[in-house]
Amino acid sequence: MNKQPVTLARMLLPPPHYDPNDNEAGMKLLEDLTTNAYQIQLQVLKEILTRNAKTEYLKGYFNLNIGHFDVDVLQVFKKNVPVVNYEDIKPYIERIANGEPSDIISAQPITEFLTSSGTSGGQPKMMPSTDEDLERKTFFYNMLIPVMNKYVDDLDKGKAMYLLFVKPEIRTPSGLMARPVLTSYYKSNSFRNRPFNRYNVYTSPDETILCPDSKQSMYCQLLCGLVQRDEVLRVGAVFASAFLRAIKFLEDYWKELCSNIRIGHVSDWITDPSCRNAVSLILGRANQDLANLIENECGGESWEGIIKKIWPRTKYIEVIVTGSMAQYIPILEFYSGGLPLVSTMYASSECYFGINFKPLCKPSDVSYTLLPNMAYFEFLPVEKSNGELTQEFQCNGISDQDCQHDETEIVDLTNVKLGHCYELVVTTFTGLYRYRVGDILMVTGFHNNAPQFWFVHRKNVILSIDTDKTNEEDLLKAVTEAKLLIEPLGFLLTEYTAYADTCSIPGHYVVFWELKSKGSNNLSELDTDIMEQCCSRVEESLDSVYRRCRKKDNSIGPLEIRVVKDGTFDALMDFSVSQGSSVNQYKTPRCIKSEEAINLLDSKVVGRFFSKRVPSWEPFGITVNK
Repeated sequence: MNKQPVTLARMLLPPPHYDPNDNEAGMKLLEDLTTNAYQIQLQVLKEILTRNAKTEYLKGYFNLNIGHFDVDVLQVFKKNVPVVNYEDIKPYIERIANGEPSDIISAQPITEFLTSSGTSGGQPKMMPSTDEDLERKTFFYNMLIPVMNKYVDDLDKGKAMYLLFVKPEIRTPSGLMARPVLTSYYKSNSFRNRPFNRYNVYTSPDETILCPDSKQSMYCQLLCGLVQRDEVLRVGAVFASAFLRAIKFLEDYWKELCSNIRIGHVSDWITDPSCRNAVSLILGRANQDLANLIENECGGESWEGIIKKIWPRTKYIEVIVTGSMAQYIPILEFYSGGLPLVSTMYASSECYFGINFKPLCKPSDVSYTLLPNMAYFEFLPVEKSNGELTQEFQCNGISDQDCQHDETEIVDLTNVKLGHCYELVVTTFTGLYRYRVGDILMVTGFHNNAPQFWFVHRKNVILSIDTDKTNEEDLLKAVTEAKLLIEPLGFLLTEYTAYADTCSIPGHYVVFWELKSKGSNNLSELDTDIMEQCCSRVEESLDSVYRRCRKKDNSIGPLEIRVVKDGTFDALMDFSVSQGSSVNQYKTPRCIKSEEAINLLDSKVVGRFFSKRVPSWEPFGITVNK
């Protein structure tokens, strides 16, 4: 490998500053980062360990004296510091949340906690964050601009209609905020006082993005986007689910929005004063012609291609459509009018990871190049139970129970192998050391010396509509709670499976139940009220993120239980065997994605029931010691 001087790697740490309006400088910076990936990774680890050598966490594993950082120190780090998951570090996080000093895990002060959409014990995980980490995120966002400008011309000649939202937050006993990572960023000075960038001008005023009422925020952002339709060059949201929810909202409210435009007055139910004032300035005077034009498009026979019809200058739709969001691609294509679907970045609450260097590729071909200055990256090889490393087609077809990790074979960023699958492990500047993120990635290529990864799936997650991530254990617990309601009526639950139905917006969970009567009862005698209570009991038993999406965000619809005929799951097994599954190794999948399998189950349905109550939820319900 061609090793560049360490001085160059050092120049790229911490996040270097550059003018985001200077595309040439941005692309050169990305080339330097990816060319010097090995050296930068060593420098990142040295920086993290030097800063945090005296923290309680690291001192518990080894005494580190970094006079000169070399491969020996790297090996000592790997030998002594364990690879961990959230349950291992949770006690340290909760101690800081309850008021103990940050230097338990970080020499820099922890300034807030970022709540993950992943769950632990039914509650969101809390990830430590520092002020410097906000600078790192700003650098990361700025790096997206030169990449897009390389493929799309004249993005400085208009605006972006990006629908961005904040979510609820709490204060921990220590006084530190705990909130989702994007809420943290939108409320930060880095976002609110960002310097002007002609490539990133939004139609939404900050006041509408920061409005805590999600309905008022959505309405006002759409109203601003409609009024400025002739200036819109790109549209989007963070996740595909959020953008489709906005389209559904437009379907429900286009007449009222047009009325506002026609008379030049915002609806009276928009009561947030900052939001109302900002939108009124953009709305301006009455505009009869614009109202008529939008009414004509929205009132047509079909909404196919509606994005291109309403915002005719739009060049692409920017939404994450990898991982669980891939299920929304068909309906996005229906609304898009042929516009490219662009996934620009790969990030999480723990860390921001990588950028898509070919943003106009097909959604199925999206790969992310990890930026080596964001964290120190390691990779656990994902193996099948027979010890053979999985390939792309295998990764899609195996469950987490079929995979094994060999922690003695953990590899660094520049030593991953093309076509192999890995679980991502990070050591961050904010106090996470060799932390298993839970994402399974496959190496698809290299940009200079930096590998590119395809997101395979989230470890253990079987159901997801929005930011919810329900695993098999969560579903089992919820179904076990719900079935207690039918057992006194003489029915036993013999089998179940589920899928995320995204044919409508918002999507919802569908759980198939096969029931057996203990007596002379038959399925036609099922009590509707009891079955609706079963649906509600399942929802109440799911985690805090799911319940927030249902109650606060309205991004998930009521859960549905579909009761099927006796013998249905035998037929499902026969179908699976006909598709190549082994009879001896077959076990009922707790989540199904095959359209043929779903159609088979639907053909056996004898009753459909929906939850009639919205589940309880409090922000975030995080439990900390008193």
